[in-house]
Formats: sequence, C-alpha cells, structure tokens
Amino acid sequence: MKTIKGKLVDIIQRDIYNAIISIEDGKIQNIQKTGEEFDGYLLPGFIDSHVHIESSMLKPSEFAKMAVKHGTVATVSDPHEIANVCGLEGIFYMIKEAEKVPVKIHFTAPSCVPATVFENTGHSLSSKEIEILMNEPKIVALGEMMNYPGVLGDDPEVYAKIKAALDSDKPVDGHAPELGGEELKKYIHAGISTDHECTRLEEALEKIENGMHILIREGSAAQNFDTLHPLIAKYPESCMFCTDDCHPDSLEQGHINTLVSRAIAAGHNLFDVLRVSSYNASKHYGINTGMLQPGDPADFVIVNSLDKMDVIATYIDGKPVFENSKVQFQTSTSKPVNNFKLNKEIRPEQLEVCSDASLFKIIQAFDGSLFTDMLEYQLPKKKGKVLVDSANGINKIAVINRYTEDPVPSIGFIKGFDINKGAIASTVAHDSHNIIAIGTDDVDIARVINKLVGSRGGLALSDGVDIYHLPLSVAGLISDEKASNVIEAYKVLNEKVHQIGCNLNSAFMTMSFMALLVIPKFKISDKGLFDVSEFKLTALEKDTGNTTHF
Repeated sequence: MKTIKGKLVDIIQRDIYNAIISIEDGKIQNIQKTGEEFDGYLLPGFIDSHVHIESSMLKPSEFAKMAVKHGTVATVSDPHEIANVCGLEGIFYMIKEAEKVPVKIHFTAPSCVPATVFENTGHSLSSKEIEILMNEPKIVALGEMMNYPGVLGDDPEVYAKIKAALDSDKPVDGHAPELGGEELKKYIHAGISTDHECTRLEEALEKIENGMHILIREGSAAQNFDTLHPLIAKYPESCMFCTDDCHPDSLEQGHINTLVSRAIAAGHNLFDVLRVSSYNASKHYGINTGMLQPGDPADFVIVNSLDKMDVIATYIDGKPVFENSKVQFQTSTSKPVNNFKLNKEIRPEQLEVCSDASLFKIIQAFDGSLFTDMLEYQLPKKKGKVLVDSANGINKIAVINRYTEDPVPSIGFIKGFDINKGAIASTVAHDSHNIIAIGTDDVDIARVINKLVGSRGGLALSDGVDIYHLPLSVAGLISDEKASNVIEAYKVLNEKVHQIGCNLNSAFMTMSFMALLVIPKFKISDKGLFDVSEFKLTALEKDTGNTTHF
C-alpha cells in the first residue's frame, strides 16, 4: 500500500486539512486526518471538458505527455477534425492512440461531419455511424451540435443523431453562438446541454438560466475567460473549463491549471474553482476520475501553492505520471492515416481574379476571436486584375479542395493579417481541412500551397525567398513527431510570420478558422465566400460585376 502526505483540498466537504492518503489497486483506500504539518497541496486532477486534440498538432499520446505536466488527468476530446478528413478510420485512430497512455482521454462522437454542405470534405458521418460510435466505451457524448439550423428546422437526420446519444444515456454537446430567445429554448429542449461558444456574459447567463452548462473557453484562438469568469461566482455548478483548440506552444506553457490560477486571482472561491476544473465535467460526462474521496480512483495533483498552481506531481490511478519534472510514461509509434487526393501543383495564374466590379466584400479578421466581419472595399486593379492592398493591410486568401485531383481555387480578400511579403498556408482549416492560404502575391501563395501538396499536409510559410515547413503526416492535422520537435518547428513558423508583418497572437490558428462556416460572420470555403448570417454562399463583388478565376 502506497501513502501520500500533504494538505488535502477536499472539494466535497469544502475543507483543507493535513492528511495521509493510503492507495491500493489504483484507488484511495483511506484518508487519515493528522495534526502533522505537511508541505504541498493535494487537489483533484484537472479535466479539459472540450478539446480538439488535433489542434495541438500532436498525437493523443504526445498531447497526454504535455498535459500531465500541468495536472490534467482527463479530457473530453472531440475528434471532429480528423473525422472530417478520414471518417471512422480517423476516430478509431485517435481512440487507439489514446489507449496507449494513462491519461483518461475520452471522446465525443462528431455530430456534424461535414459541418455544412457548403464545402467539400473528406468524409461524412450519418446517424447510423453515430449509433455505432455510441457503443464505444470511450465515447461519452455526442459532439458539439453545430448544425443549430438543423435543430431549429427539425431535420430528421440531426434528431436521429441526438436520439442515438440520449438513448445511450450520453449527453449532447452544443455549439450555438449568439442563439437566444425561443430558438435557444427549442435548441435546449432537443436535448442539448452544453455550450462553449459564448463570447458575451449576457449570452452565457441566458443559456445557464435555461438549463445549459457553460464551458468557459480559453484556447489559442478563442479566449473568453476574462468575459465569462464572473459566472463562477453565481453558477459554479453550471460551469466547466475548456481550451477547445490549443496549439502546442500554448500547451507547453500551461493547460487547465492556468485557468484555475487566473480564476483564483480574480477572487473566486477556491472550492468553486476546483469544482469547475474537475468535478462538474466528471459528473456531467460520466468520467471515472477521482475527487480525493475514499473509494475514488487515485487521480490527483500536488502543487506548491494554491495561487500559481505550478504542478509538482500528477497521479492517475495511484501511479505518478509526472514527477520530479519528468513524465513517467512512454509513447509508441503508429501508422499515420490520411486522405489527400490533390497531386497537381497550383499555378499562380489560377489564383488571379479579374472583375469589372468596383466594390468588393472583404473578410475582417480579429485577433483572439473566431468571429469575423464583412467590409466593403474598393480594391486596386491592374489590367483588369484585382490586386491586394498590402499598404492598407488587405491580403489575398485562397481555399483549395484537397479531396480532388483537379480543384478550382476559391479566392477572396482579407484584412487583419497585415502580411507585407510572402504567404502562409495550412491544411488545418476548420472544419473540412482543405488547404487555406493568405499572402501578398500569387507566386508566394502558390509556393506555400504547393509545399503542402508535396508533403500531403502541414503548415508552410514563404518570406519571399525561403520556405519554412511543418509536415503533418496524420490527416494533414497531426505530426508523427515528438512534442518537442513539433513545438520547435511551430515556434520558428511563428517567429517568421511576425517577420513578414503579421502581428496576430496565433496567425496559423486564426487563419484556420477563416474557413469555419458555422461561426459568424463572413468566411470562405473551397466553394466560395460565405455569409454566415444568411447561411449561404455569396459573391466577391458588392456591386454588379463579373469575376473570372483563371
């Protein structure tokens, strides 16, 4: 029998006391209160209640090695990204990868593959396939129901997916930005119980008051903690923490532990914060994680202090998985999966736009937000060709279908990236993960696109002279390399992106969401520009005109 000593933070009894914990067969057998004074605080392990592991560009096993350093013992992971590329094969790849490590990585069944019919994707998942996934023990919920128009419009296939989850006694995650009033009530009444897309406090309060759980999100692109943390004081039982999308350099710095620390610094009650970071997700999703109670799995973290939340050790099922500044488990290699049919290089002239219009619709991107706006702008022209306006921060954006051998590029213009030379490209482009590129000239945009065609997926940057590249061999989303190698390559790309003029906090992450058609307001897919408010494709021109793509 193993014993651990420390100051136990009991979130059930809302007490802190010196204790000796006895552990046997992975469970807490006994907790002995003592008058002795011990160093270190014992807390329930942290849970990320909604994360797309693919966004870390790490395999689940490598993600786990990074997360345990910060006290994460479990996740609710939506394999929506890889499902769009590889279907069930991709989902089962993630499940098998996760089984190699002690971290309790659970999954949701992706509900919206594809997210819309306005883009080409690698696979689709029907309600029949959702029924299959619901029989998997590692599947704990139906993933975020982004198709809220389908819910409101009584789409039979949407309701069949929801029914498959509810019939299996598994919750349904939501995704309903800005939905309110009677439409929100109908959405919730359908059986949807969470949302992680709130960007306003009033929006979150309305959803909680109608029975929803709110996942307070702080990721690499969308960062809503500062706006939403007041919810913890009034509704601690209705909140959870999540990252949603977390790039590897962010994960290196911290995970859910950083949100715990920030919430405490903001003045919230310690026990409420720890409930939000562990207990609520465990109970809502039926995850078998311990809360430092007799008979519980021995899942906990040890920290030096209750303010900074710097993790000394992480235990899962009674075994140290992070201790003495080292991860205490190994990972193994596995065969990558992918779906990449494009094998022809894109020519610069294919990216040219000719139009006799005078006014054009421009995507306005914002740092730290998935939301965009639509601008109306008079772009410069030369010999009938519509040009970028780098002096005013307007670049060209292109999306190319990677699931066909001979695609026609979709072209638009975007403000907010401020690239003044070269281009960037990625096969991480939510949600269908086609190739997306932003740059100043067609030659450089073609260069970075073709680099990804050659590698069958990854991130690429051209500074006008050299090309920098991070290959992502698993579905064009995930690297097969160790986390340290991925982080180093990603840091180089981030340094270079600033050198070509872009000062966004996470340029590649922000770019990836410019193709996400279910987040307002104005986006682009491989089929064209998309007006989210009208939920339909729209022309590049604001006024009458004809556009030609060569």
